[in-house]
Amino acid sequence: MYNAHRAMGPGPGPQQPADRLNELLQQVRAEFEQQAGRSTEHEHQLHAQIQEMELVRTKIYQLETTHVAMKNKYEEEIARLRHELEQRGGPSQGPHAAPSQPPPPAIGHGPANLFQGIMAGGAGGPGLAPPPPQDQQPQPGMPGHMAPGGGPPGLNPPPGPPHNPFAAYGQQPPAGINGYGPGQPPQPTASPGAGKPRVGGPPGPLRGPATPQQNPANAYPGSPQVPRPTPPPANPNAQIATDFRYTHQDLDAIGNQLSEYDPDKLPPHLKRQGEDWHAVFNPKVHRRLDVDLVHNLPHQSVVCCVRFSHDGRFVATGCNRSAQIFDVNTGKQVCHLQDNGNNSEGDLYIRSVCFSPDGRYLATGAEDKIIRVWDIAQKQIRHQFAGHDQDIYSLDFASDGRYIASGSGDRTIRIWDLRDDQCVLTLSIEDGVTTVAMSPNGRFVAAGSLDKSVRIWDTQSGVLVERTEGEQGHKDSVYSVAFSPTGEHLVSGSLDKTIRMWRLNPRGQYIPGGHPPHPKNGECIRTFEGHKDFVLSVALTPDGSWVMSGSKDRGVQFWDPETGAAQLMLQGHKNSVISVAPSPMGGLFATGSGDMKARIWRYVPYSGV
Repeated sequence: MYNAHRAMGPGPGPQQPADRLNELLQQVRAEFEQQAGRSTEHEHQLHAQIQEMELVRTKIYQLETTHVAMKNKYEEEIARLRHELEQRGGPSQGPHAAPSQPPPPAIGHGPANLFQGIMAGGAGGPGLAPPPPQDQQPQPGMPGHMAPGGGPPGLNPPPGPPHNPFAAYGQQPPAGINGYGPGQPPQPTASPGAGKPRVGGPPGPLRGPATPQQNPANAYPGSPQVPRPTPPPANPNAQIATDFRYTHQDLDAIGNQLSEYDPDKLPPHLKRQGEDWHAVFNPKVHRRLDVDLVHNLPHQSVVCCVRFSHDGRFVATGCNRSAQIFDVNTGKQVCHLQDNGNNSEGDLYIRSVCFSPDGRYLATGAEDKIIRVWDIAQKQIRHQFAGHDQDIYSLDFASDGRYIASGSGDRTIRIWDLRDDQCVLTLSIEDGVTTVAMSPNGRFVAAGSLDKSVRIWDTQSGVLVERTEGEQGHKDSVYSVAFSPTGEHLVSGSLDKTIRMWRLNPRGQYIPGGHPPHPKNGECIRTFEGHKDFVLSVALTPDGSWVMSGSKDRGVQFWDPETGAAQLMLQGHKNSVISVAPSPMGGLFATGSGDMKARIWRYVPYSGV
């Protein structure tokens, strides 16, 4: 049994526990090494991502540093420009501040509200622009007729020494009608009788001209955004070849659009530059004029109108709720006229101002439909006329000082007698009246209208003697008219961006004693094209040598009436030039703008090469 048992031996049997443990340990070791390899790979990836993030962080830090440096630089530049603007009498406001003037009134008659946004651009009715966007506020400033002093330039003042209405405030003016003393009665040349019938049919739905508004911040080409440095003196002839960078094709293409010229590309003799203004002279014509800024007259609101006194010593401006009178020699305000008895709330813009021929009175027309005639020395209202149903946009004194013509959005022109304190003639048309002008002899009154026409009436008979329309007429609303000094021509400015000159019958003689069945059609002898936007105001210099115009394109242009060529373009305002007016004494003109400034300029014959 023992041997048998030994012969059997242990033999192959089940795996021992130690071997199984070793096998498991090997498996664990292999899995651990595999996981350790993966961990090392992840660690390398993580390290690479950390390095990439460090690079991004470094770049962000560099960008932030650059941004801070640029911000500091521009803030310093803005502060410098603000300081320069304040030094020049501009508004003192932060770089992101809103305009300081209160929002002007919304002008709109009837459901279509055709006139609120006429200066905004676009389409919104016959020849009119739509209301501006909701975030753009309309600005005031319907232009009025700019023939100085109640009639076209060149009229002689009443006999006697010039009257200084500011010499002694509080003194009673000499007795007599309208301030004329004994021995100086007015000599009327027109005598319309009271109770004259209306001319034309009854007015339809009320409409009135629009309110020019401030332009967006972007400027027209050539508009001064920052002051241009004045180049050093040089020989003009020596600079022409190197400085003049326009070809003949360029000149032909630009034509009278002088705002297209870059002053930096013009030789010195074709430009004139100030601190915040510049003038460009037409390279295609002989330079005959020079211009310079005389006075800057800051206001608290949009300047709707400017007008000189007949002796050229004073200039009046109209803005929100008040009219101001400035001494032309000093630029100082000498009179502030405001009707404190008007308790109406909101804005009330003076749309037109006009001196009486003797300089004693200033007539103002406003949005409250009232004409006020102020005794300047007393600062009191001497006459007050009510009768218009809509805003008054234009006034003009007759040369005799007795009569005032007014134009209103209610479609009427009215003649008022200061001696009898009443309206003696009412003329009705089909659309709103934007501008009126009395002829030099007081016999005729011209009016421009939203219906694109200019009309002329005989003030004695109330007969319409001339009307401009048809192919020769304007293609959009007429905003300004002015007689020539002789009364033989009339100029008109329109929203069609043109000025037109019309030939009238010599000395204003139409059919004597007759009533023509149809008015004479106007004869357009010249069209002045060159403005890039609405023409808001036109006038002629006292000698008739130049036509001047102000536009929504912020420019003032002088035109040769014989050729129609533009002589110069002046960019001196940061917004629409609403009103231009020459001094009756010559040599000076004034401008009023939506930038809340009026300015007095000098123009003289050019003495250079």
